Amino acid sequence: MITVYQTPVAWGTPNLSPFCFKLEAYLRMTGLPYEVKLADLRKAPKGKVPYVEFEGQRMGDSQFIIEYLKKKHGDPLDKELTPMQVAVGHTVRRMLEECTYWYIVYMRWADEAGWLAYRPVAETMVPWVVGGDIPVATLRQGMLRILHDQGTGRHSSEEVQALAIADIGAIATIMGENKYLLGDKPTSFDAGLYSFLVSVIANPVDTDLKQFTLSQTNLVRYCTRFKKEFFANWTPPDLKAA
Repeated sequence: MITVYQTPVAWGTPNLSPFCFKLEAYLRMTGLPYEVKLADLRKAPKGKVPYVEFEGQRMGDSQFIIEYLKKKHGDPLDKELTPMQVAVGHTVRRMLEECTYWYIVYMRWADEAGWLAYRPVAETMVPWVVGGDIPVATLRQGMLRILHDQGTGRHSSEEVQALAIADIGAIATIMGENKYLLGDKPTSFDAGLYSFLVSVIANPVDTDLKQFTLSQTNLVRYCTRFKKEFFANWTPPDLKAA
């Protein structure tokens, strides 16, 4: 049994962290047994979520965990991919995790309408996830500093959404009429793609980014297909603190 430590569930999704969501999707796709518990960042090996506990050890970083599981249990999802398909999947994953991610963070923490919707979620992370009685306003200021240092926080909401729309548009073009990102069969790269798309669509704030994503009919069909195949029986877990 793999124990996955993650942030609280919200907005009807398995997790608002696309990295926690990605890992859970991968576990469901491969059929590996797992349970979820509420994270405590003070115990996280890398100070971030998700992290897992299995075989008497703890491991952090969703991709490192997935790569370890591939070596440990085999690679049923990606073993038939060509080098070109792996390269395309890797490029899409990097774009999502290193670029699109920051746009999602911005829309939750910096955009005023987005913050009003996200604040109740952020409040559930205190004190268990963050560790300590920290005011949510202090958490926000910290995230705004991180966004500014990273660069995304220096842009306007309109500029950030334009950047994210370009990412989503590129993915829609790459997928085309495929059932999944790289063809008719799901791969590990779909675990990340689905989690990021849902992170955009689930946002209760009606943004240009959300509307653009919903206008990409192939991506909407993809999300419906993925949910039916891998999350049809999902119900919100009763997360307990570690």
